[in-house]
Amino acid sequence: MTSHTPHEQGRTHGARAAPDAANWHALAVEETLTRLSSSRAGLDADEAARRLAEVGPNRLPEARQRSTLVRFLLQFHNLLIYVLLAAGVVSALIGHGTDAGVIFAVVVINAVIGFVQEGRAERALDAIRSMIDPHASVLRGGQRLSIAADEIVPGDIVLLEAGDRVPADLRLIRARNLRIDEAALTGESVPVDKTTEAVDASAALGDRLDLAFSGTFVTAGSGIGVTVATGATTELGRISAMIGAVEQLATPLIRQMDQFARQITLAVLGVSALVFAYAVYVITYGLDDAFMAVVGLAVAAIPEGLPAVMTITLAVGVQRMARRNAIIRRLPAVETLGSVSVICSDKTGTLTRNEMTVRDVVTAEERFTVEGTGYAPHGGIVVGGISIDPPTFRVLEELALAGLLCNDAHLREGEAGWQVVGDPMEGALVALAAKAGHQPDAARAEIARLDEIPFDSRHRYMATLNRREGYEPTIYVKGAPERLLEMCDSAASPEGPRPIDREYWEARLADLAADGERVLALARTVAPAGTSDIAPESVERDLCLLGFVGLIDPPREEAVAAIEECRRAGISVKMITGDHAATARAIATQLGLAEDPRTVTGRDLDGLDDGAFAAEARQASVFARTSPEHKLRLVQALQADGSTIAMTGDGVNDAPALKRADVGVAMGNKGTEAAKEASEMVLADDNFASIVAAVREGRTVYDNLTKVIAWTLPTNGGEAMTIILAILFGLTLPVTPVQILWINMITAVALGLTLAFEPTEAGAMSRPARAAGQRLISGRLLWRILFVSGLMVAGGFGIYTWATLNGHDVETARTMVVNTMVVMEIFYLFSVRYVHGASITLEGVLGTRAVLIGVAIVVVGQFAFTYLPPLQAVFDSRPIGLADGALIIAIGIALLAIVELEKRIAARISRP
Repeated sequence: MTSHTPHEQGRTHGARAAPDAANWHALAVEETLTRLSSSRAGLDADEAARRLAEVGPNRLPEARQRSTLVRFLLQFHNLLIYVLLAAGVVSALIGHGTDAGVIFAVVVINAVIGFVQEGRAERALDAIRSMIDPHASVLRGGQRLSIAADEIVPGDIVLLEAGDRVPADLRLIRARNLRIDEAALTGESVPVDKTTEAVDASAALGDRLDLAFSGTFVTAGSGIGVTVATGATTELGRISAMIGAVEQLATPLIRQMDQFARQITLAVLGVSALVFAYAVYVITYGLDDAFMAVVGLAVAAIPEGLPAVMTITLAVGVQRMARRNAIIRRLPAVETLGSVSVICSDKTGTLTRNEMTVRDVVTAEERFTVEGTGYAPHGGIVVGGISIDPPTFRVLEELALAGLLCNDAHLREGEAGWQVVGDPMEGALVALAAKAGHQPDAARAEIARLDEIPFDSRHRYMATLNRREGYEPTIYVKGAPERLLEMCDSAASPEGPRPIDREYWEARLADLAADGERVLALARTVAPAGTSDIAPESVERDLCLLGFVGLIDPPREEAVAAIEECRRAGISVKMITGDHAATARAIATQLGLAEDPRTVTGRDLDGLDDGAFAAEARQASVFARTSPEHKLRLVQALQADGSTIAMTGDGVNDAPALKRADVGVAMGNKGTEAAKEASEMVLADDNFASIVAAVREGRTVYDNLTKVIAWTLPTNGGEAMTIILAILFGLTLPVTPVQILWINMITAVALGLTLAFEPTEAGAMSRPARAAGQRLISGRLLWRILFVSGLMVAGGFGIYTWATLNGHDVETARTMVVNTMVVMEIFYLFSVRYVHGASITLEGVLGTRAVLIGVAIVVVGQFAFTYLPPLQAVFDSRPIGLADGALIIAIGIALLAIVELEKRIAARISRP
């Protein structure tokens, strides 16, 4: 039921005491102080220093950071790079210094590019982390001091006020109207009312009302507590320790690239060994010549620029996502987002606004719908679809006034919009009063508060005594509906008070609860003239019920649109929340997760075996009142089905599931450090729509990676096949190893890199999610590699044969081959830019800015290669004539036409 009291709404089933810790919540205050050898005046400075040295700083263990040197060296940790390095070393040993130097230069350039790009995401997260500089107020020797939170020790007396972050686990020794937001631990957005009374030793985490937990926030009131646990021994620390036991899965891209690297390395080494043996024993090459021929084959076949270009493609995705408020911490997660098939999302603040809003008001005769969202005091009030003038409905106006006066919250307008100072539900009542025609500040000034009974979880209501000049004092009461129904004997109506119809009110309460709304009741009574104070016995009977208000944390409008986009993209969205089932289900319906969303609770899941649990994980859309263990188990069950999971979370209780998920998504605004450290992505705006935007960007990155591979491998394959055929037929190599390295270096950087900047193709979010096990090189892509490689071989051998037949020397013929291959790669680039459409269009021919810059760089580079003496000396190139250049360009145009024709034929064949 959503009409529970705030502390009941904060309960989390299945929580348990921290291991090896005392049940501090079950001990009386004095016994707690005695066990900790402390007092209400706090520790003295010497004792505090001794304990700090003994137990260490009050902070969670930080993840070990890789050194700069290690990060750089890891850029070389790739089988393809190992093969190139070995080829470079052997080349140097046999006297081919130039070849070795070029090989090493290419490898180092690739490593530097990867190193620089990988560091950018880490710096982005460091910027978020540096925004937090927590301090705390403590009593030391009876004196109030402000100290760094990491200096707090067990036995310290900590002072809490509204707006404070609780710096350690505390046993409360004083609580005055103290409310604490424990969402970091429970996922429940409604603050919990705290007391100093001991509770049962077996009480669940959310029911330990005499404890304040590290990392939670004080939303109202004040309190004093004695520190019972710090750092890793806190409740946050206990859950954080779970993270270390969770296996972090490799991303699909890493798994596929590792497999690809092994396969291509084995293939290159195997073919190279066969070619070497053939050259030595059949063609009778000298060992030196045979080895250099094989080196040429290796550098031709190995896409040494691919790791760097793929890294840059991912880094470009990181930058694009950052502009959409999604900060990527680990580069491969960019691509993984593109294969996400299930998003498990928290509710509060991610799918909803995290702002309480009065949605409905029920009186004895009407149900009013209140428009507007958040705390902005703007919006109309509707009855039966018709807007009304609130002052003409006297009971509604008085109910709104009661909600304003029996209230300690204030609304303030800032740069981020309207914000509440105080309890979120009370802030919503202030907004309601403004919508009903009251001026909050003026009304509070005119109708003075004489006395109050603060809200307490034991009596479950708040009461104020107010008086306006010329009127009798009035007592206004707000609280849990069940409690106020016991205290009322009449209900307000336009004609005046009338006997209360309990069946009517209980039915209205059930209606609001079924809509997922949290319900407060408001009542009043007139006090005798001259009354200046109130006591519980004077307000707990003979009240007149004004009505109910139904409050809800409304869905984000952009989240509704984002979920619809997910549906079109074949992505399933599941809500996993610590909130109540009815509330979660109502929000899920409004969000459009399903017409009738299947909802299960953590308690339901506890009774299921693995098979039944997996079935619920697939079928249900809403999981309510869940624990950290439930979230982790749900992620594992969905992954076992072959799904790629994105999981959102903000609390340390979410960290194990975030780490296990394929893409963990932490909240940047309200997320804990533990959640951020366990995640691959941090949302700067805590908005679900940003996740979907990131998924769209992830699909773009995967498309661009596919384009990079589809462009790189055929060009490398063509070069390798050219050398193999030359050796098989005992011909002079049409291109030397160092010339091949030139082709690969200039084209991979200047041409292949341009594909990293390709925009999203139309229909990217209309395609179904990519299967996690889908091969990096599909059958279609493999055919394209072989087909284009064949065209490259034909072009290279064709121009070499033509050049030699027309009297050109070997060096000039090889120069023409190099230029021909580069030109073919340029024209092929324009074809490969469009995976799902034709390239010979005005947009395709014009290209993007990156493509035009890349082509210009390559053209300049080829002119330098062909005509500049220093490069002629290094690469043994020669100048070529205008007619030969025109022939080379014609070959490139022919390749583009043939490839586009093949693409069109293949598209027709694949149509059903």
